[in-house]
Amino acid sequence: MRIAFYAPMKAPDDPVPSGDRLLARNLMAALRLPGHAVTLASRFRSYDRGDRERQERLAAVGARLARRLGRRLADPSLRPDLWFTYHLYHKAPDHVGPAVATTLGIPYVVAEASVANKQRGGPFDAGYRASLTALARADLVLTLNPNDAAGVAPHLDPGVPMETLAPFIDAGPFAAAGAGRAASRAALAARFGLDPERPWLVTAAMMRADQKLASYRLLAEALALVEPDGFELLIAGTGPAEPQVRAAFAEKGVQAAFLGPVLAADMPALLSAADLYVWPAVKEAFGMALIEAGAAGLPVVAGTSPGVAGVVAHGETGLLVPHGDPAAFAGAVRSLRDPARRARYGDAARRRAMARHDVAAAAARLDAVLAETLRRFGRAASTPSTMKRAV
Repeated sequence: MRIAFYAPMKAPDDPVPSGDRLLARNLMAALRLPGHAVTLASRFRSYDRGDRERQERLAAVGARLARRLGRRLADPSLRPDLWFTYHLYHKAPDHVGPAVATTLGIPYVVAEASVANKQRGGPFDAGYRASLTALARADLVLTLNPNDAAGVAPHLDPGVPMETLAPFIDAGPFAAAGAGRAASRAALAARFGLDPERPWLVTAAMMRADQKLASYRLLAEALALVEPDGFELLIAGTGPAEPQVRAAFAEKGVQAAFLGPVLAADMPALLSAADLYVWPAVKEAFGMALIEAGAAGLPVVAGTSPGVAGVVAHGETGLLVPHGDPAAFAGAVRSLRDPARRARYGDAARRRAMARHDVAAAAARLDAVLAETLRRFGRAASTPSTMKRAV
C-alpha cells in the first residue's frame, strides 16, 4: 500500500538527534520492510512550548498546507491508501493529517498519541483541543507506551481500535557487536584511561535542562553511594546542559569518562564494550537507549514506569527501582557486580530485544493491523450511515 507518513513533533530527517527522530525513522523502515511505499508527506513542525499566538499561527499554516496537500495528493498517481501520523499530543498536534485523510477518503492512523487533560484551558489549550480533534478522526491508534491508553480511549469514535506496538529498533547491529567486544573495550580503555578489570557502567542521553538533566543528577547521586573504585562510568552525549551535567558528577565526587556525541553507527560497539547500562529514566516514556542496551546484551538498571517496564523485564533483563530513590538505584548497581548474574541478564536482554523489539517484529505487526484497518475502513465506507467519515 501507499502510506503518507508525518511526524508533527520532529521530522525523521531533522538534523537534531533525539528519541523522537529515531522512532520516526524506525517506523518508516518498519512500514517499508513488507514492501509498502512510504512517503514523507510533510516536514511541517507544529511543536510549540506554550505560546498561544504562535499556536494559532501554526494551526493556520497547517490548515493551508492540508488544503494544498489534499489537492496535490488527489492525483491518482500520488494518492496514498493511508495516512500515518507519529507522536500526537498537545505540544505537537496534527493540523494536517486529519484534513487530508478526510479530503482523500482514506484511513487516518496515529502512533503514540497522548492526552493530558490538565492542559485544557492552559497555555497549551489550542494544541490540546487540536489533538482531540485529530483523535476523533482516527481510524486506528497504536500505543507504544501503556501510560497513554487510558487518556486516549475516551476521545476515539466508538469502535475505533487501539492496538499495542512494542517500541523497537534495528536490533541486528547491536546483537552482532558482541563479536568485537574485546577490541572495542581495549580501544576505549586506551583512549580514556579506563581499567578493563572493573565493571564498566555506561549511559547515553542528550544533555538538556529538563528531565534529562534530572536523570543525570539522580544518577550522580546514586553512584556516589557505590564504592568509587568499584566501577568505571562512561557517558555518551552532549547538549546545552553539559556544564550542569559535569558539575553534578564533580560535586558528588563521581569520576566519569565523558565521551561527547557518539554517532549512531558507533553505539553498538560502545554498548558491547560495557557491562551494565544505567539510567534513572525520569519521566521517560520508555527509552530507546534501554532497548539498544538490551540488544547489545547489557543488563539495565533504570527507574521504573509502565513504559520502561515494557522494555526492561525486572529480575530477568535488568533491575527497576522507584523513581527518585538514589539508595535503591545504588543497591541495584551493587547487586549486579556479580559477572555471572550480569551475563545471565544480558543474554536474556538480547533474546528479548530480538524477539519483541526488533524492526522485523514491528514490521509484521504493523503490516497486519494496517491491512485490517484498510479492510474495516472499506467496509465502513460502503455503509451509507458511515459515509460521512470517509469523504
